Amino acid sequence: MAAARSSRPLILRHTANSDRHAMPQFDKSLVWFRRDLRHTDHAALYYALSQSRSVWCVFVFDTDILDALKAEGVEQDRRVDFLLASVAELDQALQKAGGGLIVLHGPAASCITNLAAELQVQAVFTNSDYEPAAVERDAAVAQALKKQGAQLLSYKDQVIFEKDEVLTQSARPFSVFTPYKNAWMARLAAAGGDFYLKPYPVEKYFKALARPAAKTPHGLPSHEAMGFRPSNLDELKIPTGMSGAEALLEDFLGRIGAYGTARDFPAVKGPSYLSIHLRFGTVSIRTLARAAMQAMHAGQGAAGAAVWLSELTWRDFYFMILHHHPRVTDQAFKPEYDAIRWEQGQHAEELFAAWCEGRTGYPLVDAAMAQINQTGYMHNRLRMVVASFLTKDLGIDWRRGEKYFARHLNDFDLSANNGGWQWASSSGCDAQPYFRIFNPVTQSEKFDPDGKFIRRYLPQLARLSDKRIHAPWTATPDERLSAGVTLGQNYPRPIVDHAEARERTLARYAVVKKSEPAE
Repeated sequence: MAAARSSRPLILRHTANSDRHAMPQFDKSLVWFRRDLRHTDHAALYYALSQSRSVWCVFVFDTDILDALKAEGVEQDRRVDFLLASVAELDQALQKAGGGLIVLHGPAASCITNLAAELQVQAVFTNSDYEPAAVERDAAVAQALKKQGAQLLSYKDQVIFEKDEVLTQSARPFSVFTPYKNAWMARLAAAGGDFYLKPYPVEKYFKALARPAAKTPHGLPSHEAMGFRPSNLDELKIPTGMSGAEALLEDFLGRIGAYGTARDFPAVKGPSYLSIHLRFGTVSIRTLARAAMQAMHAGQGAAGAAVWLSELTWRDFYFMILHHHPRVTDQAFKPEYDAIRWEQGQHAEELFAAWCEGRTGYPLVDAAMAQINQTGYMHNRLRMVVASFLTKDLGIDWRRGEKYFARHLNDFDLSANNGGWQWASSSGCDAQPYFRIFNPVTQSEKFDPDGKFIRRYLPQLARLSDKRIHAPWTATPDERLSAGVTLGQNYPRPIVDHAEARERTLARYAVVKKSEPAE
């Protein structure tokens, strides 16, 4: 047992705030970039540079991940394009700082161990990844490096607090968000408010950066080499890289005060649109949390900033849940919810296909699905609406929706995606009660009252009145004729009756009610 424990990557806690620089411990080191594509405020890069005489940097286009997409028939993926652009910018920044980026294409585990042997490094520095597959991969890399006389050093970087850093008074993981948030905020305050939010002073140690040798691969692989075709990312004008994240943050901070209310309206510029940048680490979570705290203390936009900080805390919460309960990747957080009998058979397949393709007959749901299919983005309010519709109107297993989002979302993050789907299906921690079922029409009337969002993605309904566009079947024949809407032809009739579906859902979840443990 002791040998198994010693083979695990060493996890070092956030101590950058004190910047304890000492004599280099390593002659040569390697920094493995993954979902942290920036060269500033970067935990692993800071520790490597401050503890080593020479540091190389590497990014691997991991075929274990990319080939799995191709196996599903994927030919285009906006995330591939985002990565290519962001990695190119990172390489340029590292070159300007005196180094450069080694870029490899292959299985990440073997690429890293082979490169470490070739460069004869004593340590590989990287930032922690909490997804089960990544944890397993890193353990394998650590074991392989150990055999080579090197070590894998892993650091907290993509969250403010990780794993066991925020626990209940009985030293157990939280399962309800609000007390977790209170404890999260208390720990932040106890350390002086900004201790955990200070940036790592990476720039002080750029002199240790090593330029890749001429023979070392450093050019970006082409789409063709990776087996993909370019997507419509450029056409969508989605900002990429560190510069894109910086521009989005600057824009958002000018309207952060309205975030608390504006974020619920999909036709309004309410969100920060930084989720993909958090996913790939082109901006530091510390930068965002610090900006939120500063806005709260400044008084200007304090209410909106507090809501945004709460959303960032949800992100930490779901990472913590995934760490302590890795079974949630394919099981309900509340085990009794795995007893639910979801719809099966040909009819269920037809319902699922209609949901995926935006053919449900409920305009807000269909517009939301058009948004994700066309852009890879879906507004947060709409993620809840379509998830509720799939699980509670159509009776389809939440895992199928989760997988669809994982395939199509630019900002897909396992912990948050899983947490959101389990929340909507009532099977997760601190979830929506099963008897609270979103009505897709009233959600539409409340959060897209003028039908602006619907008209953007369902132009065939554009001429309907603001009253009728939320439920076209309620329009009179003359109103539909005047608007050029023919149900069953250019727009589908509702595939389910919401009131009837609600009753079926309550019956479906009754088995859970009988088996739920007492509070």
